[in-house]
Amino acid sequence: MPKGPAPTVRFSRSGAGTPSRRRVLKAIAGAAMAASGPWIVKDAFSSSGELDLLHWTEGLPDSIVRDFESKTGIKVNATKFVRPEAEIAALQATKGQGYDLCQPNREQARQFQELGLLQPYDLDKLPAHDSVLPFVMEAAVSAWTWDGKLYHMPHCWGSEAIAWRTDLWSLGPAGLSYGDLWGIGAKGKLLCRPRSLLIGIGLWKDATGELPSNRMLDAFKDEAAAGKLVEPLANFAIAHRSWIKRLWVDADDIKAGFADGGCAIGQTWDWPIDGLRQQGKPVAFCAPKEGAIAWLLGWSMPSAAQNVEQAYAWLNYLLTPEVAAQLTDEAGHNPVVTGADALLSPGAAALFRQTYPGDALTRLWWQPPEPPWYRGILDGFAKQLASA
Repeated sequence: MPKGPAPTVRFSRSGAGTPSRRRVLKAIAGAAMAASGPWIVKDAFSSSGELDLLHWTEGLPDSIVRDFESKTGIKVNATKFVRPEAEIAALQATKGQGYDLCQPNREQARQFQELGLLQPYDLDKLPAHDSVLPFVMEAAVSAWTWDGKLYHMPHCWGSEAIAWRTDLWSLGPAGLSYGDLWGIGAKGKLLCRPRSLLIGIGLWKDATGELPSNRMLDAFKDEAAAGKLVEPLANFAIAHRSWIKRLWVDADDIKAGFADGGCAIGQTWDWPIDGLRQQGKPVAFCAPKEGAIAWLLGWSMPSAAQNVEQAYAWLNYLLTPEVAAQLTDEAGHNPVVTGADALLSPGAAALFRQTYPGDALTRLWWQPPEPPWYRGILDGFAKQLASA
């Protein structure tokens, strides 16, 4: 992330009226949590052996792996995937064998529950979980708790919001809205992807009262309700097809669209824009007033995990302020641990403040767990949009 002095920004904000993390975890664990203390216990670091990870290629810098190996004597064997479908395929092929930890997103909770390949966490073995930021832990607990047990531990989070070329688009972050993507100044210059484009339009139209949707959560109730809601949103997008310059699939598409693809504004992930900033490109990224679309990446433990002690040592290591800050500085994703903000580079702290100004953290729209029929609706819309 770019360097430069800036006031320290605190990551510990949470929505008004939300229950504390300790209360939530007590409810799901059915017992008092482990007492606060050192985030990494001595016994966890006295272990050795190996650890087999299945993780997203963009979510884990090699320097963090090497430091863990040096401090613990545990050898890490990493298998990387680019897209979630590849992770699912790998786990199904082996029934989870060969992996001690995998790395799903929040929206995959229902899919993983149906697969039945995970074991719940023993929070007594995870004293570091109490250091996770309350609003982040609540996002994990609310989606990844079943049978009264927790199956997901946060690793990092980020968002999809509005990005723009500062030399090609005149508006700034003040009063930014998903509706700005459909202004006349954005026509023919828009960068977006079908699967999340509808969410942005829906959040905008819900906020204006034109199409109430309970902040798009109605789209996840049942297939009939989703179809009824998605139809007018899809019709709007298709009618405005001439606004869209480029559809993106991954981070490389985002970078290409803004670097030399003729795009001036878009709805994109955060970290590719940060990468362009580091290259000196005139780009910016900010949460709109309707709320950034937040994703949460975490760790889950397959039932067939063989190196369980080493897996807990790994998680307790990651959930420390020092490592969480290192992850942010090197990978560009937001930390999930209290106290990490004080250890960030000045540039990283400044960028976070610019991206989530004011009360933006209280307005995050966490991607809900996707029902099995939801992907079919999105695929149908993507085909319509591509052929429009």
